[in-house]
Amino acid sequence: MTSVREVMTSPVVTVRLIAPLKEVAQLLVDNKISGLPVIDVDGTVLGVVSEADFLVKEGGPDAVRHRPLARFIGESRTSRSQLEKLHATRAADAMTAPAITIESSRPISEAARIMTDHGINRLPVVDADRLVGIVTRADLVRAYVRSDDELADTIREDVIRRMLWLDPGLFNVQVKHGIASISGHVDRRSTAAMVEEATAAVPGIIDVEPSIAWSLDDSKIGPATVDPVHPYGPR
Repeated sequence: MTSVREVMTSPVVTVRLIAPLKEVAQLLVDNKISGLPVIDVDGTVLGVVSEADFLVKEGGPDAVRHRPLARFIGESRTSRSQLEKLHATRAADAMTAPAITIESSRPISEAARIMTDHGINRLPVVDADRLVGIVTRADLVRAYVRSDDELADTIREDVIRRMLWLDPGLFNVQVKHGIASISGHVDRRSTAAMVEEATAAVPGIIDVEPSIAWSLDDSKIGPATVDPVHPYGPR
């Protein structure tokens, strides 16, 4: 499957905690990006500063949403964060923290789910707690804009060979307009199902038309039971 490592941007434009907001804004404009990680001296990601953080500051106090009865029960965590950003002068004050990150080996489907769940547009990519790249929604979209030949190669090499440990030569794989056709023969019905399911999860594949024959229907085979007292049967 396509991993975050294959679509992420590296090296990454970053800033330190003490960076003035003017410097952060200049980096966003010069590099034509909408956000960047804030890192510690050892490369640990501490937070992210994005255009949204600047909009909070530009909007002023009137743009901050207060929850009902805030003057009696206190502001929500989100409101407190926005109020603090109004007076931000450094990256440390304006960033959103802690940063939501992902490892480079994770599939891009997981990156998409995290971005959707948290309503964010980018994820710093970390390995062993160190920043190695950044992946954005635009990167994920580009993963879907691949030619049919590229998609067919991905199915053969990434799905059949690397993921399922099968010989791609046993299958005929064709992709047309994002629809994958796969024919061939495997030993078990469950293996045929895995080929179909894994192919359907490839970014850019719209549908799968499988025609994979199998010799053994293992869908109804349950786990063997063993007598814990007499594992080899009665004596």
